[in-house]
Amino acid sequence: MSYLQAMSEILFVAFAVMTVLGAYLAVRRSVLLMHTVLGLAVCMLGISGLYFFLGSMFMAMMQVLIYIGALCVVLVFGIMISYTPNEIYRMGITGKHMPLALAACILVCIPMGLLVTRVDWNVSTAVPAGDLEPMGTMLLYRYCMAFELISVILLIGIVGSIILARGGHVADEKASVPIDDH
Repeated sequence: MSYLQAMSEILFVAFAVMTVLGAYLAVRRSVLLMHTVLGLAVCMLGISGLYFFLGSMFMAMMQVLIYIGALCVVLVFGIMISYTPNEIYRMGITGKHMPLALAACILVCIPMGLLVTRVDWNVSTAVPAGDLEPMGTMLLYRYCMAFELISVILLIGIVGSIILARGGHVADEKASVPIDDH
């Protein structure tokens, strides 16, 4: 066995172990929600390493960019703006809208389940004509402004949701300083 074969087997096992340990941290050992997000990030990093190991650099980078970079950041924002268990208990928040939420889930899941079971999922083996270079140049040059505007709108939506979600919390009296004291 050559040095490169041994190194590749060690990398594969390391990425697989990282994926499994991250999933275990996210699912079973999650005392705090932040630990769950950390486990999810470690699991997704292991999956991106497996993509890299398999030779798909684009999928590996998209895994890091989308799942670790975007999804985990959004989950951390969600954790930061949500109520703590002490606040839920103190404010008397109950699950009185749970039947409505379950009905909405059922109304969404039934059509999606029917769609998944009734669609013919044959994989096409036809090779597409041409390459993706024209599409890439159009996205980078012709439609660049549209993508930039979409990112600004998403940023405004995230900041607005944080402001709206924080509006319901009780402000800390020690943190606020009266204007007259300056």
